[in-house]
Amino acid sequence: MRYIYTLAMYLVTPLIVLRLMARGVRYGDYHKRWRERFGFFEASGVTGSLWVHAVSVGEVNAAEPLIKALQADYPNAPLVVTTVTPTGSERVRQLFGDSVFHVYLPYDLPFSVSRFLKRVRPRLAIIVETEIWPNLYLACRRRSIPLMIVNARLSERSLRGYKPLGNLVAQAMRCVYQIAAQSRTDASRYRALGADPDKIVVTGNMKFDMPVPYDAERKGEELRQQWGHLRPVWIAGSTHEGEELPVLEAHLEVLTRWPDALLLIAPRHPERFKLVENSARSLGFMVGTRSADRVPSAAHQVFVIDAMGELMPFYAASDLAFVGGSLVPIGGHNVLEPAALSTPVLVGPNTFNFEEITLTLIREGGASRVNSAEELGPVVLQLLRDPPQRERMGDAARIVFDSERGAVKRVMGMIDDLLQE
Repeated sequence: MRYIYTLAMYLVTPLIVLRLMARGVRYGDYHKRWRERFGFFEASGVTGSLWVHAVSVGEVNAAEPLIKALQADYPNAPLVVTTVTPTGSERVRQLFGDSVFHVYLPYDLPFSVSRFLKRVRPRLAIIVETEIWPNLYLACRRRSIPLMIVNARLSERSLRGYKPLGNLVAQAMRCVYQIAAQSRTDASRYRALGADPDKIVVTGNMKFDMPVPYDAERKGEELRQQWGHLRPVWIAGSTHEGEELPVLEAHLEVLTRWPDALLLIAPRHPERFKLVENSARSLGFMVGTRSADRVPSAAHQVFVIDAMGELMPFYAASDLAFVGGSLVPIGGHNVLEPAALSTPVLVGPNTFNFEEITLTLIREGGASRVNSAEELGPVVLQLLRDPPQRERMGDAARIVFDSERGAVKRVMGMIDDLLQE
């Protein structure tokens, strides 16, 4: 099965190269760094590294407290951080600068994987959340590199997707030294993939341990003062295609009740920044952007946050937050960012990426679910009319966030034991 998989990977390599070229039209970095995808890069001085892989922005954010803990506890160990997406790469640079060695993860081709491992020579491999690459996992085992999956989550959808590759995935799972699962549900799904039950420990979700910027609330209050403290303000964070238009239509409903209301909208991917701005203008909104205006003015009805890594102060400044990726079948994004700032949370029906967190927030009263795009406007209106309910939701969201912290400490205990062995 692995040989068939590897042959298939080689056969699609020309298509992969074409995709790199196409992506390079949007991201010049792709053209400059395509060799990293095949394990070609300079890496002097990183022998004996601690290697953390986080596929994209969400995983990098989840890994932030763990990476900082590794830097604090193992200051002499080179730290390697890999990503797959350019937005993930940019987030690594924002958070860590030159304090970590960053490259793209190589494609799961045996020679590419071998070149990568020879260059970084890790003492430990840490995969964040869910990234199962059979050749990479087998190469780590053959080199006696202990491999951990931390903050491990597996949705029902992903489990079904892996089922046709049952034997291949089970072989990869046998290469894993330890799995730190987010929940009992995730643990049971990893067992269904073929992971050794004795190697699975439920440690909780590291995203609850994300650092809340100490000045986020202060900056949020400053933003409110600048655009008008009494204005109704709501935010749609990490939106995708198929969500921005329903969000803008919901804001049209809000404006019929509050003509001075403000919508903050933050598309998930940079390539959508201009598209969303143009869509809002075409609907007749007075539009501002982070890049051009820095902060909304009293005249702006819609403000596009066309920048990465700047959501927290805007969440803090909002009366309520809709978290995107949930009206479309993406699976939802991080509901903990607004929850950490006591901001009431709205989500759509598709939240399988954050299944247990979202259900906990809803159960405890910190979040509400809208079942369709058509419901979004009325629910936003209802919450904006009811400040006491928003306050109760915000308090409940913050309590959930605070009560679930501690996963990073548990994972670090596992890492310390492993490195001592």
